[in-house]
Amino acid sequence: MTTQTISLVIADDHPVVLQGLATLLGQQNGFKLIESCCNGAECLAAIRRYSPDLALLDMNMPKPNGLEVLKAVTGDRLPTRIVFLAASPSDREIITAVAGGAFGIMLKESAPDALITCLRAVAAGYKWHPSELVDGALDRSRERRREFARVDDTLTRREREVMLLVADGLSNKEVGRRLNLSEGTVKIHLHTIYQKVAVNNRTALANLARVYRDGME
Repeated sequence: MTTQTISLVIADDHPVVLQGLATLLGQQNGFKLIESCCNGAECLAAIRRYSPDLALLDMNMPKPNGLEVLKAVTGDRLPTRIVFLAASPSDREIITAVAGGAFGIMLKESAPDALITCLRAVAAGYKWHPSELVDGALDRSRERRREFARVDDTLTRREREVMLLVADGLSNKEVGRRLNLSEGTVKIHLHTIYQKVAVNNRTALANLARVYRDGME
């Protein structure tokens, strides 16, 4: 029984990581490393040139980053399946990768055997989306959307403006200058905001504002 060779391109902007991946793959049966790339542009060019079975790439390489490479590959309808390596991906990055068609996501802290298992599974046509990564990201994203909607529905436009400026570290006087309001009016707005969203200090309000600002993007 013959085993099909899995061709792949790897990419990472850290030379030590890149060399480590090349060494690891060179020790495995059934893998053919076509090219090692140190940035997104080289990686995308190699994918377009060779159409490998897989591309294993860092999510946060220099421009284009991994997510932009994924978008280009899917946009060009190339057959290469993308697997991401990430050190500490944000929830937004994880969700964007899955929605964008990435076949696999692995943390850089994963054991080498787990990475090889992932690559073989993806080459066989399976998705490798660890539930502890993807489900957790989706749950937190849904919670942030609920919090965004709560703030958006509860506060007036002016109150949201005050909240965001306070979250940026501006004093009441600076907020007043920015919005052409008196310092006293800003204090009244803040008191109302605290009551409406059930927070009692500027730090808690800043945390809520960050969630709100993320939802605006």
